[in-house]
Amino acid sequence: MRQWWGRYGVTTGLSIAVILGAWSFRESNGRIAYEIYSQVSQPFGIPEDRSRQLLDARTQELSAMLAEQKQENSRLQEAIDLAPDGAGEPIFAPVLGRSADHWWQQLTIGRGEVDGVEVGSIVTAPGGLIGRVISVSDTSSRVLLVSDSTSRVGIKVTRSRSTGVMRGLGDETTSIEFFDKLPDVKVGDTVVSSQFSYRFPSGMPIGKVTSVDLSASPAPRAVVTLFAPLDILEWVSIHGKPDIPPEPQESAESEVEILTDEDDE
Repeated sequence: MRQWWGRYGVTTGLSIAVILGAWSFRESNGRIAYEIYSQVSQPFGIPEDRSRQLLDARTQELSAMLAEQKQENSRLQEAIDLAPDGAGEPIFAPVLGRSADHWWQQLTIGRGEVDGVEVGSIVTAPGGLIGRVISVSDTSSRVLLVSDSTSRVGIKVTRSRSTGVMRGLGDETTSIEFFDKLPDVKVGDTVVSSQFSYRFPSGMPIGKVTSVDLSASPAPRAVVTLFAPLDILEWVSIHGKPDIPPEPQESAESEVEILTDEDDE
């Protein structure tokens, strides 16, 4: 018996183990094998907390994408609401780029001649007037911003109707020189484009007066902070060139002379 067991014991034991294993697998529908596999493979799988972390990251990604889409829709709706009266359907354009050296002077937009844009077209953004088109290619255009020091816009104070000419200061502010020696203007007044500006329609929102210097020479001055956030613009609206206004009154001749002498960039 000892000789037989020593010779065939190992083989017999393995055979019995295989038979019992097969019987157990059959009776448990493979549950035992699954549990053994789970225990063996667990170190190589993704831990539950890490899996949850990945799921949370994906959820945050989708939430961010949805929020960005809502913001884009909101910006476009604001642009639609700011279309000047009688300007027809606006053309919406993305801001393609701007030079770091001329951040407050000009920007390039993604619409051009094939889209109906022409030199002199008015450009607005959430907040109101931001500039006009000064050059056009087939698929892009260059915009001279009202914040540029060479830009000139005829303006009026909505509360008092005092008029003057506005020029950019190279940042989010502009400067107004009034034509009256004692204009009725104070901090907090809203400024819009005037009916004497040949390049822009009358009544377009521009900004708010933040300081006044009635003793400035050669004319009283005021500083205006622009409504439109020029430094973070992503979309703009393009409108047709304004109609040439009727012959201005004599009292406004000096303003019209200044406005029409502006040099295009």
